[in-house]
Amino acid sequence: MSSSRTELMNHAREAITAASNVVASLVDDLERIRTITKDDRSPVTIADFAAQAVVGLMLRGCGVDDMVGEEDASRLREDEAVRNEVVCAVHRALPDATTDDVLSAIDGGDHQGGPDGLFWTLDPIDGTKGFLRGGQFALALALIDHGTVVMGLMGCPHWGVHSDPSGGSVRKPGSICAALLGEGTRSWVIGEDHAEASELRVASWDDGDPIRTCESVESAHTSHDWSARIVEAFSGHEAVRLDSQTKYAVVASGASDAYLRLPTRPGYIERIWDHAAGSLVATEAGAVVTDITGADLDFSHGRGLERNRGVVCASPTVHARLIERIAELEAIDGTGGGT
Repeated sequence: MSSSRTELMNHAREAITAASNVVASLVDDLERIRTITKDDRSPVTIADFAAQAVVGLMLRGCGVDDMVGEEDASRLREDEAVRNEVVCAVHRALPDATTDDVLSAIDGGDHQGGPDGLFWTLDPIDGTKGFLRGGQFALALALIDHGTVVMGLMGCPHWGVHSDPSGGSVRKPGSICAALLGEGTRSWVIGEDHAEASELRVASWDDGDPIRTCESVESAHTSHDWSARIVEAFSGHEAVRLDSQTKYAVVASGASDAYLRLPTRPGYIERIWDHAAGSLVATEAGAVVTDITGADLDFSHGRGLERNRGVVCASPTVHARLIERIAELEAIDGTGGGT
């Protein structure tokens, strides 16, 4: 690992930790924010903007200028109440940031991605409904080098790596996961020294064992029916349902054998910020991550995974069996097991 890569990881770790702390504080402030903004979804909107601003500002000067971000600041320029709340939230981590600093940092996520160069991609709040319901959500930051994810970090304020890695319950203060290509994945409790991090490894699995799976809460994000048909061949347990890329961390920790994200409609294109960080966290812990055909996720086609359909993340032996099972169901159904 080069010294420059080490320095980038240091910057990224500090940024995702600071942003995670800001967002966690907003979870405890939902009702006040709703009252001020008169909008039930405004707390997650404010958290999205604040997290992107904090990460953007803290990565300035690190040597990588481009970022593919989910948000831009156009709404904030029109909505004073939300803008003020975002700036106030950013001040919890960066008290000297001006309003212009915040807006500029958010707008800095306008890179279009693609096969060339080195750039960040950020999902400031992955799992918006999980955030609003007090469930699982994640802040996901990845570094992509000529189409290859080389660094991935996730802040998971409600996921306890040492207390309940299944993600089935909320465990504060949550955990940070960090992975470097070829260097493994480590995780530690938010607020503790990263030097005390634990290495994450996927679970071992043998033919004949039941498969433990996790999947999205929202049926719009994955086909629950298709998932059930896939795993019934392996005496699969009922899937644990949770929001966000935290599911990648669940597999990486060994608490689940597989994460399935199965297409719900033809033509849907996943976004790179929804999978870049999590996929590296899982693969560096020993998982295999592909689409439902077994093809590697291809992050070289701009802001979307244009060449892929769905996601299967699993320990190696489980992954091979799941891909076989999906192919069998697609052959039976003609157009696809869940579409």
